[in-house]
Amino acid sequence: MKLTVFGATGGIGQEIVRQALAAGHHVTAVVRDPARFAVDGERLEVFRADLTDPAALRAAVAGRDAVLSGLGARNKADAATGLAARLTRSVLAAMDAEGTRRLLVVSAAPVGPHAEGDGLLDKAVLAVIGNVLKDVYADLRVMESELAASATDWTSVRPPKLTDKPVTGRYRKVVGGNPPKGRTLARADVAHAMLAMIDDRATVKQGVGVAY
Repeated sequence: MKLTVFGATGGIGQEIVRQALAAGHHVTAVVRDPARFAVDGERLEVFRADLTDPAALRAAVAGRDAVLSGLGARNKADAATGLAARLTRSVLAAMDAEGTRRLLVVSAAPVGPHAEGDGLLDKAVLAVIGNVLKDVYADLRVMESELAASATDWTSVRPPKLTDKPVTGRYRKVVGGNPPKGRTLARADVAHAMLAMIDDRATVKQGVGVAY
């Protein structure tokens, strides 16, 4: 497949690029600063662009089978400006202009509903985290509302706390919800899950919780 990856310099984005190349896909990695991008490969194109300009992104998404995005706020200051929503809005506009439909993005577990079977402790922990990172999750909720209003075949992948452990390919997935007591997931397995969902029609126009 021909894939485009946004947020390709981030932890999840670089994992998506590496795993996609290893699987034989052709990958366009969209970056603002190529010096921060450490992946190479013969089926890789590094595309430098201003992510706030939809017109500049059209060539990166034209004719692609799917677009995968790891875009998001790196800190609370970014989240307060609505960074994830703003940049995703640019991606959606570029995709709409080019007629590219499949889009998978990274969100977060607290944006989805409480998992069935979670106890009071799990809910209390989520409430504390949600209060500390309220701007981040507010930004992601706006981003997801932009997805829902779009013409794309979108999927919002919602992991819990992220780690830097290696890929396992073994995790739980709940379409429209979150796995109970799902507390962590490696960035590498978030990437693995996103690539596995590209052709999964059951995940289209859905939020999907993924966790160990």
